[in-house]
Amino acid sequence: MLKSISGGTNALEKAINGEELSYDDGLDLMVNENLFLLGAAADRIRKKVKGENITFVASYYLNYTNICAASCPLCAFYRKGDESDSYTLSTEQISTRARIAIKEMGATELHIVGGFHPTLDIDYYENMFKAIKNEFPNVTIKALTPAEIFFIARLTKNSVKEVLVRLKNAGLDALPGGGAEIFGKEVRDVIVRGKCSGEEWLETAKTAHEIGLRSNCTMLFGHIEKPEHIIDHLIKTRELQKKTGGIITFIPLKFSLDNTELEKKGMISQESASVYDLRVLAVSRLMLANILNNISVYWVALGKKLAQVALSYGGNDLVGTAFSEEIFKAAGKATGTSIQELISLIKEVKGIPAQRDTFFNILRTRN
Repeated sequence: MLKSISGGTNALEKAINGEELSYDDGLDLMVNENLFLLGAAADRIRKKVKGENITFVASYYLNYTNICAASCPLCAFYRKGDESDSYTLSTEQISTRARIAIKEMGATELHIVGGFHPTLDIDYYENMFKAIKNEFPNVTIKALTPAEIFFIARLTKNSVKEVLVRLKNAGLDALPGGGAEIFGKEVRDVIVRGKCSGEEWLETAKTAHEIGLRSNCTMLFGHIEKPEHIIDHLIKTRELQKKTGGIITFIPLKFSLDNTELEKKGMISQESASVYDLRVLAVSRLMLANILNNISVYWVALGKKLAQVALSYGGNDLVGTAFSEEIFKAAGKATGTSIQELISLIKEVKGIPAQRDTFFNILRTRN
């Protein structure tokens, strides 16, 4: 039994016993706990709540524009409108890509995000969703992060709720979890420029949940944050989930350094160590236990081999195929895989591959 051999901290024993962990407990696990025992505890809890299934979704990433009014130092994707490689897709171009994703690649989900375009009206997004749903009524549109929704509301002088209701009526099914970054102001003010605050992100997600839209939630780690910022972010996520139950999965995202302002200015010289990445994954599982049971491992950021290891540190989901992902690609990461490769990755670590939909309903297991 893990508890009997741990000799670990009270925080780890509380986690094993199913108790909710405090801020101090979380710090203890981030700083003091033996990584292998931490991973074993996270893996035990993962198996208890999710079994042996490791899930993934057939997802196509559609980045409708890279033009962005923000200039976040953490981002290698954004462009200004006068740059030669800036773009904004038309509704026709989006429909063509959706057709390829669904008919040729078997995508059940369209993951649609982009920059904070300074001139696009709500009509652009409504027309996009309507065009997709008219042709493919059964595909799930997971589009526009809470940060994008907040920006669109400010730009168009509508309330967040008004924007969400209009887009839901046009075909929006769920929100991705991006733009959360780190909620704590001390770090967020350094890595984010021109984006909503952590509180505004949380409030936007809460509003989405209240009108029947669900969302993911992310956390960007491995840059300038300290353990206390990780735990603060996890607790705020947990509190939102307690209020609304609207978060589908929590996705810790490893920061990708290449081509970012943080790299160019010498603020960060290397990406986080694998042992730190695994600790963040395990602590996420333990802090969110009994409240939010899906912890997704984003293989695009971690790399496929480390992602496999992370599946024994609390992760129960490999996110998805990420066809045509552009944001991490801009930061030097290889993106895109096949359903068969994800199945193989899961089988290699003795998991049961299970293809899911956006909302974690199992569509089929892949033996």
